[in-house]
Amino acid sequence: MKIKQFEDRGLSHYSYALLSENEVALIDPGRNPAPYYEFARQHQARITAVLETHSHADFVSSHLEIAGTTGARIHVSEKMQAGFPHQGLRDGDLIRLGRVSLKVLYTPGHSFDSVCFLLLDESGAQHALFSGDTLFIGDVGRPDLRESVQDNPAKREELAAAMFQTIRDKLRPLNDQTLLYPAHGAGTLCGKSLSDANSSTLGAEKIGNYAFQIADQEAFINALLEEQPFVPRYFSYNVALNKQGAPPLEASLKNVPRLEPNAVHPGFPREGILVIDARPREQFRERHVKGAYNIPDGLKFETWLGSIVSPEETFYLVAESAEQRERLLEKTAKIGYEGNVYGAMAGLPAAAGPSGEEEIYGSHEAALPADFDTHPEKYTIIDARSRSEFSAGAYFPDALNIPLPEIRDRAREIPLNKPLAVHCAAGYRSGIAASILHALVPQKVYDMGNAIERKKHAS
Repeated sequence: MKIKQFEDRGLSHYSYALLSENEVALIDPGRNPAPYYEFARQHQARITAVLETHSHADFVSSHLEIAGTTGARIHVSEKMQAGFPHQGLRDGDLIRLGRVSLKVLYTPGHSFDSVCFLLLDESGAQHALFSGDTLFIGDVGRPDLRESVQDNPAKREELAAAMFQTIRDKLRPLNDQTLLYPAHGAGTLCGKSLSDANSSTLGAEKIGNYAFQIADQEAFINALLEEQPFVPRYFSYNVALNKQGAPPLEASLKNVPRLEPNAVHPGFPREGILVIDARPREQFRERHVKGAYNIPDGLKFETWLGSIVSPEETFYLVAESAEQRERLLEKTAKIGYEGNVYGAMAGLPAAAGPSGEEEIYGSHEAALPADFDTHPEKYTIIDARSRSEFSAGAYFPDALNIPLPEIRDRAREIPLNKPLAVHCAAGYRSGIAASILHALVPQKVYDMGNAIERKKHAS
């Protein structure tokens, strides 16, 4: 028996391959199936099962593509209401794999279709728990992501109560030495206080995880619901997409139009289509499509893309190079947005039409004026951090707190009698927020960049 953990750092996602004899079961696979095929090839084994702990909100699974390619059977909870061929699972079911088996534990709380898979070794002893988004290291899955799901909404209080019962009745009785393999680590938006460790034991979680320490159900519900992070726009869309199954990755990416750099593209950019510019901030400031949003390529590009752009919106994608363009397209596919890309380009293309390029391209000032430090009252200061960060400490007492995911919707709330100065904690979010405001409001917008971080280090 062999367990292989795969990590997607951008989405803080863990998936798994379980090998026994010459059979492989995959658990919560990501959008790109290639690493799993390579694992099976290296071990001269065949993929016979794909196990989903629930219908994921934060990434798109490749379960349907893998099943179509390998003939593997997909196993999901019967409560998922899946729209693809599958084996519906009930509490207590056993899935055989070579000389081991996986016992299904129905564990509602993060969602009503959540299950965990308890790995039993050749002797039938508990070896490991693949806990999906039910149990994390130091946390449990948030219960507030299903309220916006159209076909099967669930109130957060109901799911929080279900999580309390799951912890008490299903997880606490498991052996302390049982290994814990969750679907996410620190940085995910599916929980609020995850450890950066990638595995644990049930015994360690019973001691160190707050969810095991609260004996009263009402107190547990209150603690679980308190200060959960924001919900990205793409989450409910991914739940629905995963219930139906996503198209094969490679074919889907091939369908995205590529616009050649330096070529003339009549009508570019088309009205009503966003422009997402992923080039470095400095390049964007020098020259960009007017109205474009700058979301620089980085570790959390896909999360911020799906937090700012809605699933029904179409957009151009601007990259710095052809290599970066292809990398960014795969990132968009991780959240199911590749079909939203109207055109992807490496560098800015030329434009044709009577308006001329001077009407299409622009730039904006980068440096904060010298008088800001002595006269900050001359500016409307926007704090783009989360509400919890702002509550923990505002750097400017009169700042207007508008978290980055809300900037587009709340831009009209901003008074325009002064220039705007935008900050966050380290500079990444403020740059994105400043580019959005630059596109939406007529007032001058300044990005404070990493000024706050420099200030903290200086003090």
